Amino acid sequence: MAVYKRSYHGYAGPLTAEWSRFAIIPRYAYQDLFQSKIMTAFFVLCFAPPIVFLFLIYIADNFASFAQMMNQGQVSSPISINGLFFLIFLNIQGTLAFILTAFVGPSLISSDLANRALPLYLCRPFSRAEYVAGKMSVLLVLLSLITWVPGLILFGVHASLMGRAWLFENLWIASGIFLGAWIWILIISLLALALSAWIKWKIAAGALLLAVFFVAAGFGEAINGVLDVSWGKLINLMYLLETIWRHLFRIGGSDISQTSAWTMLALILAGCLALLYRKVRAFEVVK
Repeated sequence: MAVYKRSYHGYAGPLTAEWSRFAIIPRYAYQDLFQSKIMTAFFVLCFAPPIVFLFLIYIADNFASFAQMMNQGQVSSPISINGLFFLIFLNIQGTLAFILTAFVGPSLISSDLANRALPLYLCRPFSRAEYVAGKMSVLLVLLSLITWVPGLILFGVHASLMGRAWLFENLWIASGIFLGAWIWILIISLLALALSAWIKWKIAAGALLLAVFFVAAGFGEAINGVLDVSWGKLINLMYLLETIWRHLFRIGGSDISQTSAWTMLALILAGCLALLYRKVRAFEVVK
C-alpha cells in the first residue's frame, strides 16, 4: 500500500496473551504433519499396543471368573499386573515414540534455518525460548499421547477393577509411568531439536539421531569388552534410561548406579540446550 494514501492503520484487534504465543507454532505444525497419510497411519498404529495391554488387563482381572465358567476351579492368572507389566508397556511405547520423533523432529528447526525464516520469527515479540518451546511442544504433545497418557489410563482401568486398596498401595506405578515417560520424551525431543538446528538436511539429522543411540551403544559395549569395565554403558542412552526405569518400577539389576545415570542424562540435556542456544538466533555469521 502506498504511504501517500495515508490509509494504513496498525492492527487494533485483540492480542494473543504472551504466555500462549508459543502455541502458534504447534497449531500450524500439526496441520502439516497430519497431511501425510503415512504419518497419520503410524500415529494411529501407536495406539495398538495400549489396546492389547488393555485386553491383557481385562483377562488378568477376570481370569478367575473365566476359570469357574469352564469348571477349572480356583486358578490364578498367569498375567501379573505389576511394575514389570507397565515397564514392558513403557518400553514398547518408548520405541514407537522414538520412531515418531525420528520422522517429525529433524524437520522442525532445519526447515526454518534452511529458508532463513528465524529472523521473521524473532523480529516479532517472540523470544528464542518461546520459539524453542513452540517447536518442542509439537513433540511433547504427540509423544505424551502415546506414552504416559495411555499408560495412566491402563493403570486407572486396573485400579477401578481391583479396588481402592490396590490403588493406594501401587501409586508408585503411576508415578513411574508418568516420570519415566517424561524423562524419555524430554531426552529425545531435545536431541531431535538440537540435531535439527545444527543439520539442515532432514535425512542426515534423522540418521544422526539414530546414530546417537545405536552407534554410541555399540561403542560403549566395545569399550566394556576391550577394557573389561562397565562404565562404557554411561554413553549408552538406552541403558541409562533402562536403569532409571527399573528404579522407578522397583525392579533391580543394573551395572551402573542411579546417580551416574541421572548425572549423564542431566549433562546430555544441558548439552542439547546449549546447542539450541548457540544456533537459534535471529542472524547467522557466515565466514
